[in-house]
Amino acid sequence: MTAVHRVAVLVFDGVKLLDVAGPSEVFAEANRGGANYELVICSVGGHDVDSSTGMRIPVDRDVVDSGSFDTLLVMGGDVFPSTPVSPELREAASDLAGRSGRVASICTGTFILAASGLLDGRRATTHWQHTATLARAYPQITVVPDAIFIQDGAVFSSAGVTAGIDLALALLERDHGAEMARRVAQLLVVFLQRPGGQSQFSPSLSGPRPRVPALREVVDAVTADPAGEYSVEQLAALAHLSPRHLTRLFREELGTTPAKYVELIRFDSAKALLDAGHSVTEAAQLAGFGSSESLRRAFSTHLGISPQVYRRRFQAFG
Repeated sequence: MTAVHRVAVLVFDGVKLLDVAGPSEVFAEANRGGANYELVICSVGGHDVDSSTGMRIPVDRDVVDSGSFDTLLVMGGDVFPSTPVSPELREAASDLAGRSGRVASICTGTFILAASGLLDGRRATTHWQHTATLARAYPQITVVPDAIFIQDGAVFSSAGVTAGIDLALALLERDHGAEMARRVAQLLVVFLQRPGGQSQFSPSLSGPRPRVPALREVVDAVTADPAGEYSVEQLAALAHLSPRHLTRLFREELGTTPAKYVELIRFDSAKALLDAGHSVTEAAQLAGFGSSESLRRAFSTHLGISPQVYRRRFQAFG
């Protein structure tokens, strides 16, 4: 008989239901294959909680009366990072972590670990929408924005929602080997190791529009016609600025160069075209890359996968 591996699952009102269900299914499926995971749902005070869907989650134990664990899973929820982590939840995570062999967060559960100081001096990730917020709020953490999950010592963190399944499979592989993890992934019809990072699910360009009207005019022009010719001189002429002044504005407001920004606009345009069902060649031409090889290099740089793989994964249903 395989030794019992106790897993604490820390939940709270508003917890994302799939954050809880995804990893739990991985461990439950592993148990059917010979593993011996015991999942213990914990909350502050031992109270049942309402999930993000409104579905009630029964709780097994109060955090303070739950014993020691081999693994702690700290779940996420839409309440973070827009609201601060409560002192009670922060202390619960810290308390459980002190009684656990390894600690892992799912999605915005990273903010709970961060608030508890458990990520200080470590590398971590979270949902792509919130990586910049995490980096600003906790400069002592090295945020890796494109990772599906990150391990730093005995502390793990994962990207948004379904990335919890990826992380649980990785933990399972460490516990019981690649063959069991592969078998569980096959039964759940998921990747054992998902190709590409989480940026394949996010827009390349984010953040507020430029404050300077001339810069907004340039950005709007390129967005309206990404296949146009856009040297720095041509962009400067559009803005009625010198190339040097335009380049300085791009760096100050957008943190990049005019050429790199044009490429990102073209890249987002190409992704949208592939999503709509266009071929790789068509997307390359319409988005301004000129050739499918140029588009392939851009996808390899930004996503780590080919445009063909992206198209198969995300194209619209016909």
